[in-house]
Amino acid sequence: MSTPYITNDRFRTLTAMPSVMVDRLEAMAPGWLAAKLTARSRWIDSRLAKRYATPFGTPVPEAVEDWLTRIVTLHAYIRHGVDQLDEQFQELKADATKAEDEIKEAAEATNGLFDLPLRADASGSAISKGAPYVYSERSPTLWTKIQARRGREERARGRGTDA
Repeated sequence: MSTPYITNDRFRTLTAMPSVMVDRLEAMAPGWLAAKLTARSRWIDSRLAKRYATPFGTPVPEAVEDWLTRIVTLHAYIRHGVDQLDEQFQELKADATKAEDEIKEAAEATNGLFDLPLRADASGSAISKGAPYVYSERSPTLWTKIQARRGREERARGRGTDA
């Protein structure tokens, strides 16, 4: 069984959720918080695995702890029960979405915006393949002329070997 990046006690320290509510949530649904922390830890791993050395070792990067806390805080409030129209809840929801966006940004970043340990088999940029995928010419019809010329050359080469 895998372990989460932060424990319930560490979550209690880092979250914006009052400790009393965290305790009440644990009493209401024993083990739910640890399970959610584990599930979201693995989700973070799955998003970052192509670029970074996941699962992260000890000490866990602070950015990862912060992302995990912000995302699970939203889920914890929902599980505990909260008025979804509450302004504070709307801010927590936006903060969790921002944390998920930061994780996506870290996974796709080419310049290493977050200081996380790279995979051992990866290059410094963690990009294994990269090339321009767009090709353009001076005129919109030049490509047809080039393609026709290449086709004639291939045909000529084919005839030269058959004859």
